Amino acid sequence: MTPASNDIPALILGTAMWGWTMDARTCFGVLDAFYEAGFREVDAATNYPINRQPADFRLSERILCEWIQTHGVTDLRVMMKVGSVDNMRSPDNNLHKSFLLMCLDDYRELLGSNLDMLMIHWDNREDESEIAQTLEALALARAAGLKVGLSGIRFPEAYAQANEKFQLDFYIQLKHNLLQSDYNKYKPFHGKRRFMAYGINAGGVKLDAAEYASQSSLTVRGGDTSNQSPLIAGLKSWLDLQQAKYVTDFNQCSMTYAYHSEDIAGLLIGPSKVDQLRGTIDFYYKMQQIDFQHIYDQLVELKKQYAGAQ
Repeated sequence: MTPASNDIPALILGTAMWGWTMDARTCFGVLDAFYEAGFREVDAATNYPINRQPADFRLSERILCEWIQTHGVTDLRVMMKVGSVDNMRSPDNNLHKSFLLMCLDDYRELLGSNLDMLMIHWDNREDESEIAQTLEALALARAAGLKVGLSGIRFPEAYAQANEKFQLDFYIQLKHNLLQSDYNKYKPFHGKRRFMAYGINAGGVKLDAAEYASQSSLTVRGGDTSNQSPLIAGLKSWLDLQQAKYVTDFNQCSMTYAYHSEDIAGLLIGPSKVDQLRGTIDFYYKMQQIDFQHIYDQLVELKKQYAGAQ
């Protein structure tokens, strides 16, 4: 993954809000800046944006494909999550082998050399025989030269069991932040740097409730903007003591926490503006230039301190 080295988590541009809180022009500007800075990993999904507007189903990918066609780009590394059949936030999906192979053909046609990874999205099944049929499709994707991955898997242990036959080396997207983490849920896959953290800023949490705009990510998703978590108050006090020497806001705390977490190979970010992206990139490089391990250790201790009060 670029432009980081193998032992540094890659920076991955998320597209979940494209076509929702971000219009096509804004998306183009963010991707322009991301690409010009030397980054290539982009996360996408058939059902983005998940805004419960049927007319917007696959809108995010259409914007992405339009950008690719406009610029004639051939070297993105797009992670495409497939399986969901609507953008209504329902659990409905189609993970049959035939459907997944149809998706594979579709995205190879749409994205060409920019398609880097095919990922299963939202699977609540526990039946290993059914999962094995899904893995047959992923094995064919791997044979075609693609990486394969998982995201939103309810029973990771069932996937681990079914995968004993296929030996697929999954990349795994998981929610991982100071307030919530699914890392322990994926215990069968621990020990490999294949995890990509999303929701690292807990969906757009601010340290001050007054900072939320009407179109902020957390607001439009219906998240809690009241900032009642005791950890938020603890972080504010801790940041005051730091006097902005290392980190200044919740996003930087979150990036530090994910960057130094065990087995993390990528940080999935979702900037809504170019200046937000540039600030994130600047801090990403700052973490490579300065040892933030002690900041991570302090954040872990804060998390433990407030765990019982969440």
